[in-house]
Amino acid sequence: MLSAIGVRKSFNGLEVLKGVSADVERGEVVAIIGNSGSGKSTFLRCINLLETVDGGSISVDGEQMVSTGNDGQPHYAPKESLHRIRLKMGMVFQSYHLFPHFTVLRNLTEAQTVVLKKPRGEAAEYARALLNKVGLADKADQYPYQLSGGQGQRVAIARALALDPELLCFDEPTSALDPQLTLEVLAVIRSLANESRTMIVVTHEMNFAREVADRVIFMQDGAIAEQGSARDILGTERSERIRAFLGE
Repeated sequence: MLSAIGVRKSFNGLEVLKGVSADVERGEVVAIIGNSGSGKSTFLRCINLLETVDGGSISVDGEQMVSTGNDGQPHYAPKESLHRIRLKMGMVFQSYHLFPHFTVLRNLTEAQTVVLKKPRGEAAEYARALLNKVGLADKADQYPYQLSGGQGQRVAIARALALDPELLCFDEPTSALDPQLTLEVLAVIRSLANESRTMIVVTHEMNFAREVADRVIFMQDGAIAEQGSARDILGTERSERIRAFLGE
């Protein structure tokens, strides 16, 4: 579903990604863990076209998004191709990014009507089904400021699902939530994993990564230090490096 090879990214001369390579298979849940500043979120943003890369290649569902030419420079696909590729991916941010002046329902229908050109009635019907899916059917007519943090994040997940993405990405979706609200959001992500959705989750929730992820990628200093099954990376035989990360 996703293939990234040798992805590099720098900010103001500081190399944040140092040749990151990773694959994600269709139907796989991949958790990316690591200390703050290890490059996890930057890698996710490069995948989602929220940041441009300085080198390497990324392809999604067999379509080349960016590759590095013989001149050593990254070359992106034409705008039309990038738009098509971008529609295959959904992104859920740490801070929700809901439109504050739209109701919950309109937050879910707007992209459907503008991007997918769905009739408003059809978009609203699908939006209500998604709100029911995340346990918020009764919040359709409320505004984001009327929601708890966990409810806001669940609406953000429903909004990402509204465009039917083939790859769903989460950037530390519970880091701003208290433990109870974290459980609410993780329960929704677990239910999506049970549907065999392809997902990449940047997370600090080790129990979640251990229980839900098919594979775990551990990033350190802008590179992948270890990757493997959740059992191998986070199980009882975990490496000294992972033990140090976990504070053991």
